[in-house]
This record gives sequence, structure tokens and C-alpha cells, in this order.
Amino acid sequence: MKRSKVIMVLSLLVIAISAFAWTNELSRISVDGNKFVNEEGETIVFKGLNIADPDRLVKEGQWKPKLFEELAGWGANIVRLPVHPGAWREWGSDDYLKLLDQGIEWAKAEGLYVIIDWHSIGNLRTDLYQADMYDTSMRETLRFWYTVSRRYADEPAVALYEVFNEPTTFNGQLGTLSWDQWSNMVMDIINVIRANSPDAIPLVGGFNWAYDLTPVSDNPIPAENIAYVAHPYPQKREKPWVEKWEKDFGFVAENYPLIATEIGYMYPEQKGAHIPCLGDEEYGNTITTYFEEKGISWVAWVFDPDWSPQLIKDWDYTPTRAGELFKEAM
Repeated sequence: MKRSKVIMVLSLLVIAISAFAWTNELSRISVDGNKFVNEEGETIVFKGLNIADPDRLVKEGQWKPKLFEELAGWGANIVRLPVHPGAWREWGSDDYLKLLDQGIEWAKAEGLYVIIDWHSIGNLRTDLYQADMYDTSMRETLRFWYTVSRRYADEPAVALYEVFNEPTTFNGQLGTLSWDQWSNMVMDIINVIRANSPDAIPLVGGFNWAYDLTPVSDNPIPAENIAYVAHPYPQKREKPWVEKWEKDFGFVAENYPLIATEIGYMYPEQKGAHIPCLGDEEYGNTITTYFEEKGISWVAWVFDPDWSPQLIKDWDYTPTRAGELFKEAM
């Protein structure tokens, strides 16, 4: 038996034995104007952390309650779980759902809400994607959300459903995609989610790897009770940033809840350093201050020593410089 299959089997045994030992119930989140609110009507601003795909964490031996304890210890109130289409297929939906079940229970035990993110990058219309790990299709995407929304319809901890991680045409290399086409595809996904989980809050990203939301100004997605997503890494725009962020995505927060489900930075000498993530504390301080002033929620990428830009140096959870900044901001 292949090593990866052995790891999967052992992990599922642990999950089955662990069952659902924690019952830290969280208040259901809904949309009120441009805010996320709980059942008591209190405004909730999310500040949290991305972890790696549960598939990777199982294979690294790091899929365990300690991870979620550490997230909460850093001050997070939400965790984003990125589900790669390739990993979803490798495990099969039944076994992957067991991983999600476990992660959600561990998150609840620490008082953390959960974003489930269909983590693909590319053009869902042309079925062309940035790398093999992101390969999917509209049919598979709809089937994923049908399955997930039915599974967690009665689970308030699963607060947000990010329908597609990063829509992009890769500067035209992946074909064309208009905002109207994207809006129609998003509505198909939202309708499936809502039919199975009426209280769900879908998250919708814009173009340019989920950075550009300018079409929302004149042509918002025709759905109620949704929120929009931005991924404003430091090199998406040149300094000064704030006036450009406001024009590109920040204006959306005047009328809708807005959550930056990926922010982060790294230095050129760090492992996996790449554009558009090269930056420093000036970026980190500027963007967290901007979000604080506008009431925008955010989730830093990524709580992993290998995936970049890293928030930790090792599995002892030693923070990188970016990790220290975002930890302090939470």
C-alpha cells in the first residue's frame, strides 16, 4: 500500500475514534447591510488565519487539535480551510468530508468560525487552470457545493462558503471571462448552496486572482445576503496603496460585507518567495490599519512553514516576521 494511502487510513481511524467530543456552539452569522452580525445583532469583524489543505496536513502529521489551539492562541476568531479539487478527488467526497467534520469540531472547541474555500485558480468557464492541483469543472464545483451545503446546513460554525478561490484568465492565457459570464456562473453556485443551506453566506471574489472588484460598482452579483472577497497582496499595486485599494475593492465595504480571505507578505530570501507577495511591515501595518478603519474582515495566508507567504517557521509554530505582525493585529 502506498505511503499516502496508509496515512489516509490511519487518519480516518483517528477521526472515527475521536468522534465529536467537543460541543462549543457558536452563534449563527448573517448579513445585515454591510456587516456580518451574530444572532444577538452584534457586529462581527473576522480576523483569522488560513491553514493548508487538510490533505497536506494529514500527510505532514499535523492534522490535530493542537493546530487549532494555536490558531485561537494567536487571537484568531476564524479559520479558512482551503479544499483543492485534486485533494477532494484523491480522498473521495465521503472520506474528505470526514476530515472537514474533524476540523470543524476542533475549530468549534476553540471558538473559531470556519470558511470552507473551493481552492481553485483559473477560468471556470473555459476549464483552464493555473496548475494541475486546481483542475476542476463547473459540474464538479456545483457538486462540491451541493455536497458541502447539505452537510453543514445546520452547523452555525461553518459561517462562510467561498465559492471559488481565485478567478483569473492568467492575463488571457486561460481564455476570456466577462463579468456577466462570471456573475451568471456564481449565481448558479449560489442557487445550489441556498437550496440546500438557506442560511449560508456565499463569498464571491473578483478578477485578477480575486483582487479586482471594480465591476461590483455598476453590476453587483444579483443575490442577497452575500459577501465579497479580496486578495490584496502587496505587489498587486504600487505605493501609495490605500487610495488604490479603495478604488479597486475597498469601496465595496460601503454596501456589502467585505473580507480579505488572503493577505500576507514575505521577504525575498524566504522559501518560496514570489510575486505578488514580496513586501514588509509597511504593507502589513498599512493594510491592517486600513481594514480596521473600514471594518473589513481579513484572514492572513498561511499558517504553514512551507506554503508561502509563511506565517510560521516550523511546526513548533514559531512566527515569521509577518506572523508576528498579524498575531499582534489579532
